[in-house]
Amino acid sequence: MSINLVQALFLVGAAVLAGIVNSMAGGGSLISFPALLAIGLPPVVANVTNSVASWPGYLGGTVGYRSLLGHQRSRIVRTGFVAIFGSLAGTAVLLLSPASVFKAVVPFLVLGSCALLAFRDHVAALFARLKRKEGSGAGLLVAIGLSAVYGSYFGAGLGIILLALLSIFAEGSLQEHNAVKITLSLIIATAGDIIFIAFAHVAFLAVLAMAGGFLVGGLAGAKVARRMPAGLLRTLVITYGTVIGLVLLYQNLRAG
Repeated sequence: MSINLVQALFLVGAAVLAGIVNSMAGGGSLISFPALLAIGLPPVVANVTNSVASWPGYLGGTVGYRSLLGHQRSRIVRTGFVAIFGSLAGTAVLLLSPASVFKAVVPFLVLGSCALLAFRDHVAALFARLKRKEGSGAGLLVAIGLSAVYGSYFGAGLGIILLALLSIFAEGSLQEHNAVKITLSLIIATAGDIIFIAFAHVAFLAVLAMAGGFLVGGLAGAKVARRMPAGLLRTLVITYGTVIGLVLLYQNLRAG
């Protein structure tokens, strides 16, 4: 599918904003995925393209947190292997199931991601009360594996889920958990994107337009965070995502 200059600029802007949101509050896919739908991509193609385009943002985040990753190497290796297998399973479910199934569940995935983002602080407080010790290694591995399946199948809100799971099952500071979260997101995206590029329909012109935007947005997120309250940005993303989810749900109901 070809894209014109206006569409390319629109995708660049959406990717920059999504990268900023991912750095500040999480949930950037609630901006970039609908943007790809808006230029006419089918839902599965938009989802796959969004995954490939957002990869540089995860890479930039991992590089930025490299100073906190050295002493967590064993945790990353253990969870990383599980994340790879979960990611491959998620890509298989997405590519082998009918496109109509994904189209039907997308509105609920979008709305569910908005709800997760909206109640993130409440969930984090609950997790703080339920926090377990490092001995819960098996629980962490199972939870990461299931999250990776979701991450490659759709992925919006994955970072929030991973950060919450790490806060339950692992010891460490919030910054250390965030470093592992971003690294796991990179691993999940890498495994899934290899399969998508090899076997799925990826809109590479859209990827070219968005990849740099994701990277720039991710790097700029910290600076924007100093000027714009994260709560305000999160509210705007939730409102936007909810509207998109309801529109998609209405379209599905009307088509059915």
